[in-house]
Amino acid sequence: MTEKGRPTGPADHSDPAEAAGDADADPADHSNPDEDDPEAETYRTSSRSELTHTDEGGNVQMVDVGAKPDTARRAEARGVIRLSESTIDAIGGDEIEKGDVLATARVGAVQAVKHTWETIPMCHQIPITNVDTEFDVRDDRVVLTVGVETTGKTGCEMEALEGVTTGLNVVWDMVKAAEKDDDGQYPDTSIRDVEVVTKEKQTLETPDQ
Repeated sequence: MTEKGRPTGPADHSDPAEAAGDADADPADHSNPDEDDPEAETYRTSSRSELTHTDEGGNVQMVDVGAKPDTARRAEARGVIRLSESTIDAIGGDEIEKGDVLATARVGAVQAVKHTWETIPMCHQIPITNVDTEFDVRDDRVVLTVGVETTGKTGCEMEALEGVTTGLNVVWDMVKAAEKDDDGQYPDTSIRDVEVVTKEKQTLETPDQ
């Protein structure tokens, strides 16, 4: 398969001496090239100011969203767990000894969404209004998509990501016995391609006073 047989690229025939650098360079010189560079310091300062979860001193902080208006929000995330074809067949035939793999993973995903604020330090505790989970079982993988909805002052993409990663972890836990090789390793099992697919925000209609 492509992932297993991916070419490693042409061999590196570069001169080891060139890779090692100039032989006349002073090996004891550990100075920071940006130490006296005002532009580098400006870049570091501006980069910090663009991070909303840090203050001017670089200390972490929770973002104050109190002044923001409530909006209807939805985020959707997706991820993949690669499994052997025999494991996929066992999932489809309900032959995994631990029980129903996808039903258990669905519960795990929903639980993770609701508890995101407890595992990601600077996340706000938000009111979850809905969670959708969708499993797409293919020949060599299970694709999990989690959609989260909330009405509030901040987005819910972290909740969607937590739902995906935990849901896929539950799948892995449920099929461990089927996926392990003779040495107890998982050579063909992997979780990958976890991403936020969509993020939406809709202004709420204000009733006439």
